[in-house]
Parts: sequence; structure tokens; C-alpha cells
Amino acid sequence: MKRPFKTLGACKLGIARYPDFIYNAVGGTGTGLGKKITGSGSVDEILVSFDLDTLYIPPLSSETTRLLGLPLPPYLKIEIVPESFGGRINQETGKVDLEFLAKFCFSVGTIYRAPPLIVKTVLTSEESIGSIRRGRGERLNGEGRCRLVGVAKVDPIDDFFMNSFLGLPTECLADLNAVISLSG
Repeated sequence: MKRPFKTLGACKLGIARYPDFIYNAVGGTGTGLGKKITGSGSVDEILVSFDLDTLYIPPLSSETTRLLGLPLPPYLKIEIVPESFGGRINQETGKVDLEFLAKFCFSVGTIYRAPPLIVKTVLTSEESIGSIRRGRGERLNGEGRCRLVGVAKVDPIDDFFMNSFLGLPTECLADLNAVISLSG
């Protein structure tokens, strides 16, 4: 069964001890295939795998992102390039656990492009706790809305400036409002 996915506004992204970015992810989309788990005693669980060819998460830019109440400068951009996205959804309880692997690509116009930061986490409707970051999600409701959170370790990259600026290795937090359709 196809499982449409949409991202909404009122999201946050944070890295290290910097203040969180307020992120409007409206316009993100994707479709996934879902399959009910049988024979495990969890008849209400669906395994879902989202199609990377249809998965789009809006970049952090001056149009979508604010830091300390101000938009990002127009030339700064962080593109999110998903590498894998899938996991389990419990239809009865609304609990969601989706493994997420993505490249976060930071650029300053055409002047500077850092090697991608690799982010691997479980986006969950429950609580995600790291050593310096934490978030609490919200389970899937009857309309398919949920808040997915995930704390990830971000390793150093081959770029002295980014490693120093972000204090890599460090942690990041993704806090994403989304709709996952379970009908169909």
C-alpha cells in the first residue's frame, strides 16, 4: 500500500549548543510502500519504506528558516538529501519509528560548499535523548499528523572551518511535523 508523506511548518533543527533553527518545512513530500507485519503478534504494525525518488524535504534557506527571530541570510543554504527513510508504524497506538539517513549540504552561494554532514537517526514519535540534545515527539493521530524527533551524532568532516565552527563531533536534533497517511 502506498503511504503518502508530507512535511509541515513549526519544525526545528538544532546542532551543537547553538540555538535551534525555526524551520518551515511546508512542501516536503514523498511516498512510501507499507506492508502489514504478519506472524509477529503485532498485527497493527506496518513496515514502511519511503521512495527516495519521490522524497523531498525543503532546504533550510532565508525562505524557510529563522534563527533568533531573523531569516537566514539569502546566500546561506542547507540542502537535505535523504539516503534512506523507513521503519515501523503502529496503527493502533500511533507510535512511529523511522530510520533516517541523510546528507546535509551547507553552501554559501557559489563561493563555498562544505562536504556533506552525515546525519543518521531514528525519527520517533516518542522521546529521543542524546548527551546535549533531546526532543519529544507526538504519536500519529486520526488525521495522520505526528511530530517526529531524532537526536544524531554528527562526526567531523574533511573541512577545518565547519569542524571548528560546529565543534564537530557534536549532536544535532531534528524536530519535524509531518502527515503520514495510513489509508489506501
